[in-house]
Amino acid sequence: MKIARFEHQGQLRFGILDEEASELVVLFGDPLYTGLETKDERFKLDEVELLAPVIPRSKVVAFGRNYGEHAREFGNEVPDEPIMFLKPNTSVVGPGHAITLPPQSERVDHEVELAVVIGHVARNVPRNEAKQVIFGYTVANDVSARDLQQRDGQWSRAKGFDSFCPLGPWIETEFDATKGAISCSVGGEVRQSSDLSHQERSVETLVEFASSVFTLLPGDVILTGTPAGVGPLAEGDTVTCSIEGIGELSNPVIVRR
Repeated sequence: MKIARFEHQGQLRFGILDEEASELVVLFGDPLYTGLETKDERFKLDEVELLAPVIPRSKVVAFGRNYGEHAREFGNEVPDEPIMFLKPNTSVVGPGHAITLPPQSERVDHEVELAVVIGHVARNVPRNEAKQVIFGYTVANDVSARDLQQRDGQWSRAKGFDSFCPLGPWIETEFDATKGAISCSVGGEVRQSSDLSHQERSVETLVEFASSVFTLLPGDVILTGTPAGVGPLAEGDTVTCSIEGIGELSNPVIVRR
């Protein structure tokens, strides 16, 4: 099922998507903590504002160079061990919310990624048990200030600006993360087009690796890497990230004055 987080008349709600009716069936609370009990209340999609389907209370855990072609487009190889870094939860925005280009950077790139939402406290989870701690999946854009990434030699500043982690449009709880089209377009021009089957390391492997380092908490998000074709964003662009079986995440691009 697809679970959305949304605002209606100033109230924050969660709901299950009824795709046939294009409606959201309202839940009693945050499904990560209160379950999936529904109310006798529905809203049309065009009556609500979709928000990021989850705002991590703790962290966004991201992995780099998990598609061989993307690693090689920057002159790198797939690393022997996963490359892991953190993005602050303040970088998260939802569908339709603006990606803001900061004055510190002259090149900010899009990076479409599959995002994994953790549903349970997880520490030292073996890969064959990883699915038990996953709540669902959504679409992410790991926005990156490429020049700062290269200049700093580490990735915290380049990937940590406010608005640099769009998520959405909802969480899909039943999803095969081993295959499916993944793409990104800017102004209607397709720039990234690949398949989840081209990931070098599986979702389960990444959950195992991350949870061997630190405890994963409900609502934490794992970004699983981007395919080749990343490119720059400019003021006035609209960037759309898409994963087959989940949906499309679109965001306008503005400049911070």
